[in-house]
Amino acid sequence: MKWQPVSDQRFKLAEGPFWDDVQQSLYWVDIAGFRALRLHQGQVRHWQFNEPVSAFIPTVHGDALVTLASGVYRLDLDSPADHPAFSLLCVADPISGNRANEARCDRQGRLWLGSMQNNLDAEGGDLPLERRSGGIYRVDADARVTPLLNGQGIVNTLLWADDDHALLSADSLDGVIYRYPIQADGALGERTLWAQQHERGVPDGSAMDAQGYVWNARWGGHCLIRFAPDGRVDRIVEVPLSHPTSCVFGGPDMTTLFVTSARPASDALELDGCVISVETGIRGQVSHRFSG
Repeated sequence: MKWQPVSDQRFKLAEGPFWDDVQQSLYWVDIAGFRALRLHQGQVRHWQFNEPVSAFIPTVHGDALVTLASGVYRLDLDSPADHPAFSLLCVADPISGNRANEARCDRQGRLWLGSMQNNLDAEGGDLPLERRSGGIYRVDADARVTPLLNGQGIVNTLLWADDDHALLSADSLDGVIYRYPIQADGALGERTLWAQQHERGVPDGSAMDAQGYVWNARWGGHCLIRFAPDGRVDRIVEVPLSHPTSCVFGGPDMTTLFVTSARPASDALELDGCVISVETGIRGQVSHRFSG
């Protein structure tokens, strides 16, 4: 595979890639750099915040959601980089000292948000994790918040399987990916182990292809693992990154895989901190805008 950076920029903690099929644009964030970014027609724009931002998802109305440490906000995409105009949509996780980590929209355009104890200081530096206070929340189009899960360590990966009857989600502290049945009332049922620990890194964010295979970025593993629909390891995809963080399918044919990464403070590889892409020849599932 011939991996290419989408720009020459390096980021502290690039995460949360989203491909907007409508505008043919790539959205992502630099969590520790407090920035939301968009690549459109070869040009990168950014919006600077004063707190961690973990996801950047366009809405059906033409603005976008940003999940900041203090809540979920609507961002005016026409506002300037250093003075972004944004307004509070909701506070999904009410626990003081937590922040959003993973966020994706389901087929209905509802935002699912996974949280964790905030592990970043005011400058984006690392803080120790001292509690399992994270959870999973669903935000409907009308901003109504439904708590779904609590007591989580680091929520990563939010994907829907089995015709949307199950949620796949990793807890990176456990090093595994779980499967949760979605009950008729929308609640999550008892979890089962879907993908067990692997020597090639810790599970971070993921994308799903059209065949239902999960491409999981492996923090510290220099690779992605492609899991079969039943959770078996299908293949290991090497990447020129020490800490890939997440991935998404996009491009005109939905066959380009974009991978975000972190840049460690020492012993960084050349492309660490970049967003890179490769043509896979495998069609991926589309990303869904927020419906509110």
